[in-house]
Amino acid sequence: MTATTEIDAPQAQQPAIVLRAITVIGIALSLFQLYTAGLQPLGLFFQRPIHLGFVLVLCFLIYPVFGRNKARGVLGWIIDGTLIGMGVLAGAWVPSNIDTIANQIFPRDIDVWVGIVTIIVVLEAARRAVGLGMTLIGAFFIAYAFAGSRGELPFLADWMPGILNHRGYSLERVASQMTLGAEGIFGIPLGVAATFVFIFVLFGAFLEVTGAGKFFIDLAYAAAGKQRGGPAKAAVIASAGMGSISGSAIANVVTTGAFTIPLMKRLGYRPAQAGGIEAAASTGGQIMPPLMGAGAFLMSEFTRVPYVDIVLVSIFPAVLYFGTVYLLVHIAAVKQGMTGLTADELPSVRKVMAEGWHFLLPLVALVALLVAGYSPMRVGFYAILSIMAAAAARALWTFASNGPTADGFMALCRRGLALTLEALDLGARNAVAVSVACAVAGIIVGVVGLTGLGLKFSAMMIAFSGGNVVLALILVLLASLVLGMGLPVTAAYIVLIILVGPALTEQFGIPLLIAHLVVFWYSQDSNVTPPVALAGFAGAAIAGSKPMETSIQAWKYAKGLYLIPLFMVFNEEIILGGPLPLVLWSGAIAILGLVAFAAVLEGFLWRPMAVWMRVLLLPGVVALFWPDFVVEVAGFVLIAALLALNWAQARREKDLPGGPDWAQRAAET
Repeated sequence: MTATTEIDAPQAQQPAIVLRAITVIGIALSLFQLYTAGLQPLGLFFQRPIHLGFVLVLCFLIYPVFGRNKARGVLGWIIDGTLIGMGVLAGAWVPSNIDTIANQIFPRDIDVWVGIVTIIVVLEAARRAVGLGMTLIGAFFIAYAFAGSRGELPFLADWMPGILNHRGYSLERVASQMTLGAEGIFGIPLGVAATFVFIFVLFGAFLEVTGAGKFFIDLAYAAAGKQRGGPAKAAVIASAGMGSISGSAIANVVTTGAFTIPLMKRLGYRPAQAGGIEAAASTGGQIMPPLMGAGAFLMSEFTRVPYVDIVLVSIFPAVLYFGTVYLLVHIAAVKQGMTGLTADELPSVRKVMAEGWHFLLPLVALVALLVAGYSPMRVGFYAILSIMAAAAARALWTFASNGPTADGFMALCRRGLALTLEALDLGARNAVAVSVACAVAGIIVGVVGLTGLGLKFSAMMIAFSGGNVVLALILVLLASLVLGMGLPVTAAYIVLIILVGPALTEQFGIPLLIAHLVVFWYSQDSNVTPPVALAGFAGAAIAGSKPMETSIQAWKYAKGLYLIPLFMVFNEEIILGGPLPLVLWSGAIAILGLVAFAAVLEGFLWRPMAVWMRVLLLPGVVALFWPDFVVEVAGFVLIAALLALNWAQARREKDLPGGPDWAQRAAET
């Protein structure tokens, strides 16, 4: 099974020589990354610019200047050819002139001009690969750097509130800040993309081309397909597995959703409901260990917390999220009187494991190496080697079992080489958007550092919230939604943590790691929250439903994104640890609170829930999130009593002749 990517559509209209060039350059980039990850690490002023140069060339080849579905024409090739040359220059300039640049007190004119070129091509690449919103935000921050009495655009200072005013900076200063140091385009975001993120994106590509994706989907169906709403529950499980590998909610929707959404519709879920469930489940893949997309690697760099520690503390919150989605899916299935799939319609666990157990070995090796303390980049390198070895061993075993021949062996080798090249090509293409977004994020980071905007934004946040941590978190949530309209998740996380991180930690006393986790979770919001719900839109395309209706369903099923970060803030021990009884108590009330919230949201748990019960459950849920032990206990007792009453009512109705009327009506409907 191969992945479906956003670049498939435009490639179909490009000449064969261009497609071949994209493949060759993509393979070259992947080989370069493998070399630096496993054999010869390079310094940051070599690794990052060279990576960026490759990515820029790929971007301008894959995405034509006039649009993905339009032919370039002569003018288009003149523009794109020029930009490709500028991309090569941007990638090669710093590595080839590093000694001269390092020994200069002031930047040379030629360095400044190359810096300007680099900024231009990065912004244009972002427009094509990520969207216009990312480009506009990057341009806005550059304009902000110029806005001041000493800047290139002093008149803009009149339009800014007093707290946002600064001295302003010249073109030379901004260009050198962005391209000649480690605090601009070649800063931490691109560094993470050029090392950890790329190698794991490549690992995901190898898993996909070798058939691991189908294995995880089949395993999920075999495990959950017989239950009520089986396909929807299988979608949750499969999306957890696939999403943790791909790290992309949209890619997850189009891969697992191609199987799960049609089956959900056949079982009785409305199209919008099926698409929304898949979008909510796929979004959780970015918070699901062990990979968590690019977020965990960036978080490790920003917080200086080892990557493996971030993975370990993220397990329980991720389980809470998927458990909530799973419960909501179950409730919807029971309310609608659904059944599961029959045994004839499902693969057997034994057969699935027999055919694909070797796909588990690379994941086990990955986790083991991380726990052993290897760097994430080296772990990714060995994980790729392990999946190649596992796939090759399985292919050789099958070949030997079916009567080996010389022609068969040559065909097997050709097939192996073709799949390897396909994975190298696919990994490079899938990394283009993330790398470009990280490059623009570097511009934002550089401007924030240059102007002191982070401290100013923190002061504004404190003023608006009045020092109340709940209001501050609501402001962060709203900011994430606004940023999510124009930025991918990774970029939104970087921008948000730079702007609000200092306030959350220094002014509101939230521990550094928890502040980053909260911002990272809230940054997922753009995938499932209207009006910009990218994963919801992808689910709607497969389900054949209205995008906005599907997005509303996704928003409903993904409510854990809001509640679980709040629980992290007010119950730090589930992340930072503490006395075992306290940790167990916090885990128990977290589970109970989310179950109660799902019951309030759906008006149903074991049976329909009366309005008065839903009204009483709400303060109970709030009490569980309250940072006071007595209040937590009171909320726990209230919720437990109400849920026990709901269970007793369902049990009593079940014992009556004919069974509960509501179940019969649901089944008939």
